[in-house]
Amino acid sequence: MADILVTEKINSYYGKSHILFDVSFAVHEGETLCLMGRNGAGKSTTFKTLVMDIVPKRGKVYFKEKDITGMKPYKVARLGLGLVPEDRKIFGPLTVKENLILGTAMGKGRKGIWNLDLVFEFFPVLKDFQSRPGGTLSGGEQQMLTIARTLMGNPLVLLLDEPTEGLSPVMVKTLKDLVLKLKEVKTTILLSEQNIKFAMAVSDRVAIIDKGYIRYESDIETFKKDDAIKKQYLAV
Repeated sequence: MADILVTEKINSYYGKSHILFDVSFAVHEGETLCLMGRNGAGKSTTFKTLVMDIVPKRGKVYFKEKDITGMKPYKVARLGLGLVPEDRKIFGPLTVKENLILGTAMGKGRKGIWNLDLVFEFFPVLKDFQSRPGGTLSGGEQQMLTIARTLMGNPLVLLLDEPTEGLSPVMVKTLKDLVLKLKEVKTTILLSEQNIKFAMAVSDRVAIIDKGYIRYESDIETFKKDDAIKKQYLAV
């Protein structure tokens, strides 16, 4: 499989605090790669660097073989990197349908399968609630809305930052089923996650980040058998 998103020794900072150290990995087209790690390991900083909310001081990010390092975030989004942020950032006063329509702005000029009909097929709860203000939805429903809104832009890579954070077990299962459906239509997904069970259910490969360094990479079947790695880097 071809690499669609590549980081090459990225070093990112918050002010003077050095957070990411020579982080390198590649996302293959059509796969689901899970970036795993404890709280504070560097997962969200990595995602912010990928979309250039944080510009790395050293290293490069390549998307479809194009160097996007230092590019404006809105331009990165229009190229096809669709971020579902950890804090969701829906427009509370707008209806579910209005939130979804706003999502199409990032996909101008880019063809894809996603439109309102398909989104409502994948997210039936949003179809039922399409006239409700987004701010009245539950946390899990808002997560679904944020993912659906991002898909409306027909991204080439879907970035899911801590998608199960704060969700009930029922909503986690719903999200798992959704990601598996997205995989069926060959969606390229990079997700950051702490929930080992969820990651093993949806991922093709795993990369583990710890204290800003990539410590481990493997296919999902090898990871499932490696209890020592899980205990060393993921146990609370």
